Amino acid sequence: MSQVSVEEVANAMHELVVSLKGKKNLKPMDLIKAMIEKFGEENCDKQLCKEAIRELMESGRCIYSYAGGSYIVPAE
Repeated sequence: MSQVSVEEVANAMHELVVSLKGKKNLKPMDLIKAMIEKFGEENCDKQLCKEAIRELMESGRCIYSYAGGSYIVPAE
């Protein structure tokens, strides 16, 4: 598998956040670790994940929430 795109990682992150809504709050680092585990270290790095998180925020698909720490949740 070759390097994955920012859009692919953003879509996978969004699916994960939506599937865990109300069950578990995910911090940005939790998402980064999950994506590196899913796609592999050679295909997905921290910088790519940060760009994907930025894409989710700018597109309005996810927002930051604060409850004792910053969490990423799906937009209502």
